[in-house]
Amino acid sequence: MNSQDIDFVIIGAAKCATTWLQRQLQSDPDVYMPDPELHFFAREFDRGLDWYLSQFTPPNPGLLIGEKSNSYLDVPEAAARLHAHLPQVRLIAQLRNPVDRAYSDYCMLYRRGDVSGDIGQYLDPDKASDSRFLIGGDYAAQLARYVRLFGWERLLVLDFEGVARDPETQIARTRAHLGLATDHVQIAETGKVKDKSDVRVPPHWRKRLGRLKPAVAPFRGTRGFAALRGLVAKPSSYPALPSELRAKLQSHYAPSVRALEDLTGQSFAGWIDHR
Repeated sequence: MNSQDIDFVIIGAAKCATTWLQRQLQSDPDVYMPDPELHFFAREFDRGLDWYLSQFTPPNPGLLIGEKSNSYLDVPEAAARLHAHLPQVRLIAQLRNPVDRAYSDYCMLYRRGDVSGDIGQYLDPDKASDSRFLIGGDYAAQLARYVRLFGWERLLVLDFEGVARDPETQIARTRAHLGLATDHVQIAETGKVKDKSDVRVPPHWRKRLGRLKPAVAPFRGTRGFAALRGLVAKPSSYPALPSELRAKLQSHYAPSVRALEDLTGQSFAGWIDHR
């Protein structure tokens, strides 16, 4: 396995249904993608290229090989690193209304217990303009780095809304970009993908019980463990995104959305009233 064997990379964005996109491609027997996000060119670069290539174990020769790591879009160094080692790859970016993306990202970390219920602390542009939640939706600046290095021929830009609106066309566009057949496109049943409505241990309990993880690990999957978890696990609920904060976020992202349209030549008018 060498770097020239890798054909494509899904670079993001986070919370934009890229896991769904990955699973659709993995359902094709002619495609191989490792399941975990490797994050090599963003967070794990110090591990070295040999480590990265060792994560690819295609079962057969001749497969189309790719990976997905959402951090590649918003980590500034990732584009240059990718181009230095994989200049031949085709790139796919799937984007989403940046306000909805920021809120979804916040909900994910709230579910994990990593952020508090003070949503304004994390999403109010006046308080957190440099937070991961807001930076993650600055798509124009992020994509511009890839366009400068790879050009438009190697980059496909999709939108999250297309998954619900017309999934067959979304996959057909992806397959055409990768040189795969586009006739008779079928959508694979993927089950739930990171469903935020799942029953979970509330964040405050997760923090308290965290130190017990090593002790209970051997009992995971047993009936007794499930019964104990059921005593504290509840359906997930999240702080609402107030209308005034949504309006503030729309104003914050309006210039970026306008720049994205200028960069890509695509319309994202359904996201934000930015004209």
